[in-house]
Amino acid sequence: MPRQVDHVSRRRLIAEAVCCLADESGLEGVTLRDVAARAQVSMGAVQRCFRTKEEMLVFALGHIGEQIAERVRARVVRSPAQSARTALGHAATEISLLREEHRAQARVWLAFVAQAAVSEALAVPLRANYAALQEAFTQLVSEAGEDGGEDGGEDADRAAPRDPRREARTLLALADGLTAHVLIGHLTPQEAQDVLHTHLTGLWERAPVRL
Repeated sequence: MPRQVDHVSRRRLIAEAVCCLADESGLEGVTLRDVAARAQVSMGAVQRCFRTKEEMLVFALGHIGEQIAERVRARVVRSPAQSARTALGHAATEISLLREEHRAQARVWLAFVAQAAVSEALAVPLRANYAALQEAFTQLVSEAGEDGGEDGGEDADRAAPRDPRREARTLLALADGLTAHVLIGHLTPQEAQDVLHTHLTGLWERAPVRL
């Protein structure tokens, strides 16, 4: 058992080294030799954990995704009584990686997304990650719409978007796009946050089409 725990810890240590190198010079700057040096382990140790560089990159991508997901879960757990709308806003903000302390992670994430365009091995887990996020967003949009309509009255008809899945897909794409806009300096983090807030506010103000 101790040997297994050490193996898991070492894989995470190597994943962190991959992310540090990717942040500095992109994924093209990630070599097994440099990863071993950054993680302060031998080349043999890296190769015992990962058979190929591709396998190492796939694990590192999953490592980043889990860190982001954990922050989203933590925001929800810290405020269990929050509304679905608030939870949706928190989740979208975390995924956008707009805060300064997440800037390095944002650079690494986009490096993986770019590489996934030419690497099916990376594209597969990315698609699964986005699919899971879309389902989570869809559920929150549906719950938020139901919460907003509980009071009845004139505004009840406007509370729920008519297609939560489509709105979730749109929100996920917006959050992802804002990451890139902030990284290249087109938007400041505050401007990006304003865009996200405006979109979320408008989500509940759109009246459904009456057929």
